[in-house]
Amino acid sequence: MQNWQGGDPGDLLQQKINEFLIRFKGQKPPLKMISTIVAVLLVLWGLSGSFYQVGTEETGVVLRFGHFTGFAEPGLHFKLPLGIESVYLVKTGRVMKEEFGFRTLQPGERTVYSKAGLDEESLTLTGDLNVSDLEWIVQYQIADAFKYLFNIKDPKSTIRDVAEAAVRKAVGNSNVTEVLTTERALLAAAIGKDLQATLNTYDIGVRIVTVKFQDVNPPESVKAAFNEVNEAEQEKESLIFQAREQYNREVPKASGVAKSTILEAEGYALERINQAKGNTARFLSVYTEYSKAPKVTRERLYLETLEEVLPRLEEIYIMDSKGAGALPLLPLRGNKEGGKS
Repeated sequence: MQNWQGGDPGDLLQQKINEFLIRFKGQKPPLKMISTIVAVLLVLWGLSGSFYQVGTEETGVVLRFGHFTGFAEPGLHFKLPLGIESVYLVKTGRVMKEEFGFRTLQPGERTVYSKAGLDEESLTLTGDLNVSDLEWIVQYQIADAFKYLFNIKDPKSTIRDVAEAAVRKAVGNSNVTEVLTTERALLAAAIGKDLQATLNTYDIGVRIVTVKFQDVNPPESVKAAFNEVNEAEQEKESLIFQAREQYNREVPKASGVAKSTILEAEGYALERINQAKGNTARFLSVYTEYSKAPKVTRERLYLETLEEVLPRLEEIYIMDSKGAGALPLLPLRGNKEGGKS
């Protein structure tokens, strides 16, 4: 697109001529004056097309006699008039966007979209012979303004055609589950790389910023069935999550109880072993004393046993092994408990 500043030179020249004719209406103007006015008008006409402005997001492509001479940065610039140099302004500082499967009708806080008449663009066949309804965008930036303008006739249409081919190729190599759910981000990244590689072969001077799936749905005719399947998958995942949560809660608890029981059993075993060792050591010590004086040891053991057993008895009867009757009862316990002497 060529940017000429100062209005149309032909209109300006015609305006000056009309003013001159009105001024000298009915008179014959001097030839010298006519020559001067024509020269001034030609100078004004040349100067009017010699300055141009490049915006902050733009890059100027300067051509001289149709041959590329360089780029013009943002700001006010001078160029040779009378068609010697021409300038094309390209928005290299702006990220461009192409929409597929939908169109933005009214951008803003509440953006309005439309899908009317775009089914052929959005419906895509997956690798497992299912149909998916895709809405995606391609964002790109012009990296080389000269290549973008002159290396290809219609760069915008080329980008759209190549992007659509790359998406259909990637989706055609994937199954419907990957496209609709799990692999969307990875699929979009792969499409972006493939699209950039193809555009590089065209040497179009474009850098792909991102490829993003805005919305992916099954076709309207099967959307209800797909939603039921999706709900079932979500319910399955929820049940699996609940089972894992229960597992993570119960297994450590059971493991702790098992370890506690094992420690208690080990403690009990150690206690019984130590008790048995103590009893063994005591028996051996008693046996050693017994082997030294068997009679005395037997009597001591007998007396110690009686001292332990007799206090537990309520009544004590002493029998005379030589006589037939029982000895009189000596009520020591009753006297002691009753306080009698």
